[in-house]
Amino acid sequence: MNILLTNDDGYRAKGLKVLAGIMRQFGNVCVIAPKSHQSGMSMAVSMGGRAIAYRKLCDEGGTSWSYLDATPASCVKFALNTVFLDQRPDVVVSGINHGSNAASASCYSGTLGAVAEAALNGIPAIGVSLDTCDPDADFSSVAKYFPEIFRSLMDSLPEKYGIYYNVNFPSPSCGRIKGIRTATQGIGRWIREFTTWDKAAFCRLGIPQETAAKAVAEAEEGEKLYVITGEFQDDDRNPADADHRYNHNGYITVVPHNINCTDSDECSRLRENGLDKNF
Repeated sequence: MNILLTNDDGYRAKGLKVLAGIMRQFGNVCVIAPKSHQSGMSMAVSMGGRAIAYRKLCDEGGTSWSYLDATPASCVKFALNTVFLDQRPDVVVSGINHGSNAASASCYSGTLGAVAEAALNGIPAIGVSLDTCDPDADFSSVAKYFPEIFRSLMDSLPEKYGIYYNVNFPSPSCGRIKGIRTATQGIGRWIREFTTWDKAAFCRLGIPQETAAKAVAEAEEGEKLYVITGEFQDDDRNPADADHRYNHNGYITVVPHNINCTDSDECSRLRENGLDKNF
């Protein structure tokens, strides 16, 4: 099996290194990850005519390591147009993300943007996240349970086009993992998202120290600097199988997503309301 790995925390992130170690048992592993932190990029691609730097780093322990100075989705695009030009990867796995990508976070996630790009190209794809922003997080629960999840998903891939999987592990602070649940995307939003800029807040986001150390914040005259942090606000409309609620109760969740964003029920409602007309 030929496996492409990427992430949105940058190629130095501990989660990516742990994931590479997990995936070696399944086949040939190729890592092409962003040069720097790329959280919140969703499926954004590095366009605008700018030059994009690529660097082959090393072959280590059966894994090929490279970085691309671009978004996670761009890393997948680049891989499909270079390393995997003649033979596509059998699967793309993105992560292990430092931080939850459950509920509304999945809409912004660069981790999931990468696997959505794979799904767009008809390639099986899985995003993996752990609910902690600690740069030195304990990923032992992922190492223990993700191989079983990976085998199960790969053994029963759907014929339906556009599916990709969002796997979220509870915070290590939850203690014992209670099980695995197929779940739906939870509902919620962030409040008090913008706080006055300070490097300490930047570091608390789980951004690697070397990246945070290079962060430059210089305001022009009349400007005030902010950083996005925020608090997640749950929603009473959440279904019983909401992913983030399962995570908080100690369960690993697997949510199937689809790149087709059409709401079929709303299509039917609009037709029934007479929106369709002939002229």
